[in-house]
Amino acid sequence: MPFPRASKALARFTVLDLTRVRAGPTCVRQLADWGANVIKIESPPGLDDQMGGPREGPDFQNLHRNKRSMTLNLKAPEGLAALKRMVKKADVVVENFRPDVKKRLGIDYRTLSKVNPKIVYASISGFGQDGPYASRPGFDQIAQGMGGLMSITGLPGQGPVRVGIPVADLTAGLFAALGILVALLEREKSKKGQHIATSLLQAQILMLDFQAARYLVAGEVAGQAGNNHPTSIPTGVFKTKDGHINIATTGGRIWQRFCEAAEAPHLLKNPDYATPELRSKNRDALNAEIDGLLAGRTSVEWVERFNEAGVPCGPIYSIDQVFADPQVRHLGIAQSVTKKDNSKMTLVGQPVTLSRTPSRLAARPPELGEHTDEILKEFGFSKRDIAALHKAKAV
Repeated sequence: MPFPRASKALARFTVLDLTRVRAGPTCVRQLADWGANVIKIESPPGLDDQMGGPREGPDFQNLHRNKRSMTLNLKAPEGLAALKRMVKKADVVVENFRPDVKKRLGIDYRTLSKVNPKIVYASISGFGQDGPYASRPGFDQIAQGMGGLMSITGLPGQGPVRVGIPVADLTAGLFAALGILVALLEREKSKKGQHIATSLLQAQILMLDFQAARYLVAGEVAGQAGNNHPTSIPTGVFKTKDGHINIATTGGRIWQRFCEAAEAPHLLKNPDYATPELRSKNRDALNAEIDGLLAGRTSVEWVERFNEAGVPCGPIYSIDQVFADPQVRHLGIAQSVTKKDNSKMTLVGQPVTLSRTPSRLAARPPELGEHTDEILKEFGFSKRDIAALHKAKAV
């Protein structure tokens, strides 16, 4: 039975996935979820302990759906030769080895592009393919710190705080996937492949967005602001009768709606809050007044009241509450896939919908080397070839 594809959108492309841990697998997951023929090439048992957590754990399962797995020992001459034979027929190679490692293995872009000049080769690293830090091992929290994110996260004076998700890993993976798609589009005209490179550090710096622009354009170095938005005031977390909610009052008209919905005309008349600049200057006093106003109603009551008035407002959920929310259920981002024992497992689906070629969770995450012989056969390896690879312990 043919391997089920997640979508028709990228079904014509074959991707060789040499990545490990998170940033690389995140990139390849995007391609797999849109139907690419993704082949996860892993080391045979005992050769690699950098899988990125237990294979049966939630993290691994969520990262590696819609992929097939084969084993290949790239340190063995027979394994390297098999990879190069596969590269001839592939469209994309994705790797996140340190630059010196892939050159030592003989799987760098210059080498593989000679095997297949049309190959699109994507590299994800901690700090870049060259430069003074190129040989350093990369890790998400290191990139969060070096990329400035930890200096603007948390309460004023708290000290550096990491974000609760591996944002540098995830965004590096997403940007790499975007680069691959751009290169594949360009290849349709040029008939040539190319090398794509990104890093956790670059991705994290881009994600600074307006905070980076405030420095580069205006010389402003942002600090920690806690839950307060740095420019739109009052925007942040506010106490209610039974918890907390988020409110975002951007612009004068929404500020007026907020005051009306909160039954607080005195805030509109207070000269200390008359302009955005004054509301920023007197932020602490204003926030304290708002907390006092909101203490009389529950979070649910305020969320409904403010949204009816056209004031952006929402609850602050724990993760279980996220997936119980009616809008989240309606969007269908939590999707089920059938496990090997025919039970169901729920994972996070794609956050983008396409009308004709949607994505779905078509296949469970593979077991180590589950599809080795099947894949080799598809790439033209004979039974004798496959047996020789097994004998050499190259697979």
